[in-house]
Amino acid sequence: MGLKKNDFVTVTIEDMSTDGEGIGREEGCALFIKDAVIGDVVEARIMKMKKTYGYAKLVRILKPSKKRTPPLCKFYRQCGGCQLQALSYEEQLRFKQKKIIGNLERIGHFSKEEFVTEPVLGMEEPFYYRNKAQFPIGRDADGKPVAGFYAGRTHSIIANTDCALGTAENAQILQMILNFMNEYAIEPYCETDGTGLVRHVLIRKGFASGEQMVCIVLNGESLPYSDRLVERLCSVAGMKSISININQRRTNVILGETVRVLWGDLYINDSIGDICYRISPLSFFQVNPVQTRKLYDLVIQFAQFDGSETVWDLYCGTGSISLYIAGYVKRVYGVEVVSQAIEDARANAEENGIENAVFYVGKAEEVVPELYEKEHIHADVIVVDPPRKGCDGALLETILKMSPEKIVYVSCDSATLARDLRLLCDGGYRIERVRGVDCFPQTVHVETVVMLSHKKPDSVIN
Repeated sequence: MGLKKNDFVTVTIEDMSTDGEGIGREEGCALFIKDAVIGDVVEARIMKMKKTYGYAKLVRILKPSKKRTPPLCKFYRQCGGCQLQALSYEEQLRFKQKKIIGNLERIGHFSKEEFVTEPVLGMEEPFYYRNKAQFPIGRDADGKPVAGFYAGRTHSIIANTDCALGTAENAQILQMILNFMNEYAIEPYCETDGTGLVRHVLIRKGFASGEQMVCIVLNGESLPYSDRLVERLCSVAGMKSISININQRRTNVILGETVRVLWGDLYINDSIGDICYRISPLSFFQVNPVQTRKLYDLVIQFAQFDGSETVWDLYCGTGSISLYIAGYVKRVYGVEVVSQAIEDARANAEENGIENAVFYVGKAEEVVPELYEKEHIHADVIVVDPPRKGCDGALLETILKMSPEKIVYVSCDSATLARDLRLLCDGGYRIERVRGVDCFPQTVHVETVVMLSHKKPDSVIN
């Protein structure tokens, strides 16, 4: 007869998708079931069927897997943030290892003989690791202001001020802001008609410094009675920066371009290893500083710098990798298209007394060829840390033309990583080392570091 929408089925979960859904089989069809983990036996209701696969909703767990663990957050199933919280942490690391290998084989078309993956570097405490959180502000059923997170694939806010991935101060700060809004009748933003004032609250904490930042995103130019709110927020330990960000556009983009300081400094400081970084509300900075240090140490370990190298750091952002490796190399050049990020990188270099790091604004695929061809700046090692979409094709061609001895590729998406590695390996490189770093526990995301070396001329078949 075949499976159809609204059918109830009993399924044993045999695998998990790269998005963290459980996968079981029924009548020869693969069924993707959110919130189910490997080893569960579940009852599920079919929501959508295609020819050979379908999607089903978990109704109840008939027999829980030995790999299942009680989720720490009561909103785990509703919230779209943590896809793996019901999976034991040991199994999460295995899942991420398998994801990296699967993408290299399936998308990059690498055979098992062409690479070996080292175990994913995990965390001792895989909760409360985020130094940054952005909470949307809305209304509950009674019309009162609430803060929380969007339910998966929606813009409905789940009221939760105490996220299990964030810091302890978040709940205290959000409660102060919500109480203030109630007291002074400050309207939360309404996405439907674009009315209301307070859109989001951005909170950052320096894990090494203990410094705290609050930035309130407004659908307007100012916040009434802001001095009263500042007085309250200043009682939070480590408070250093209180500001407003103006975003009056009808958009899903959270932050606008204008930031105004209400109290304190525009920035907070934090450190990774011995390097101190200045972070403003608009700065990009890795959200898990504990694992970021492991990530950057892995770059150094993979590259095996001897101090004589000229290094290019492409998609360098605020220069966090450039500055971290500067003490291990002769010179490092960072390239980034966002001018504000390069301003931050130069300020951070000066702050740390680093003189062998030079930063350029522009698209890497345009800046690098120009400097390479006109000024003959070569590269012994190229480090790339691109956005999720991976490297620009023209940049990969330039890297192949520059022919550095080593390439260290840092990736937040192993699918686009696999695609780019295929091009680089077809152009004369081989994979030497691969290792994942779990910067995002409880989620399906994983950072991956790959070291490539140039094949010797006699080993390349032209």
